[in-house]
Amino acid sequence: MSVAPNTPAASRPFNFALGFGLPGLLMVALLVGEPSNLDFALSHLFYQPGVGFVGRHSWLLEDVLHDRIKQAVIALGVLAIAGFLLSLLPTRLAPWRRPLGYLVLALGLSTSIVTPLKALTGVHCPWSLVEFGGAETFTPLLSERAPTLKPGRCWPGGHASAGFSLLALFFMLRDRSPRAARIALATALGLGTVLSIGRVMQGAHFFSHNLWTLLFDWTICLACYRLVLYRATPVERPLLAAEPAG
Repeated sequence: MSVAPNTPAASRPFNFALGFGLPGLLMVALLVGEPSNLDFALSHLFYQPGVGFVGRHSWLLEDVLHDRIKQAVIALGVLAIAGFLLSLLPTRLAPWRRPLGYLVLALGLSTSIVTPLKALTGVHCPWSLVEFGGAETFTPLLSERAPTLKPGRCWPGGHASAGFSLLALFFMLRDRSPRAARIALATALGLGTVLSIGRVMQGAHFFSHNLWTLLFDWTICLACYRLVLYRATPVERPLLAAEPAG
């Protein structure tokens, strides 16, 4: 059986309790605390009464950061799928079958959950709300939506997932190339943040919409890593083997 040249016998240590627990606590805090006051305060920084959001028609924000970045991430996903399919054949990519399979799975799940959640929640974008020159009434995430002929499609932040879904690259690389993994982590967080700010400036999302996207994408990428790529250390293996079946 072929083995990737730089595949370690065991994964680098990772605190999964913290990795899953901290995002979980933040999600609970967002649900209990209701961040609408902060959301409105930040969005008002980029809104001019009678004019609209300062970035609504920005070429840089719409054509470059919105369209081109999304296309680049789609291209990455297509390349990952192609690489995984080639790895199923006796090619040089065969040793990378599992990492490429992980990348396809993590990217696919991170980006595909957005659309059904948008349809399920019906949250309106800031630019649709009365407070920002629109016609819709704001309602918190867990509240019943105000009557409307056009339900919103703005929670969680969809475009932010184009950046934050790249967290999959961090987990794909962390056991093979720590330095490249750190670069991937910084790129994913940095790009996701830039895209999030851009959409807030356009009035397309509130700050918390994109924070939810980050928490979802991190949790999905981490869960896929634990299930697909993570290899227990020699110390962990006897402990796992000793656990009673059930």
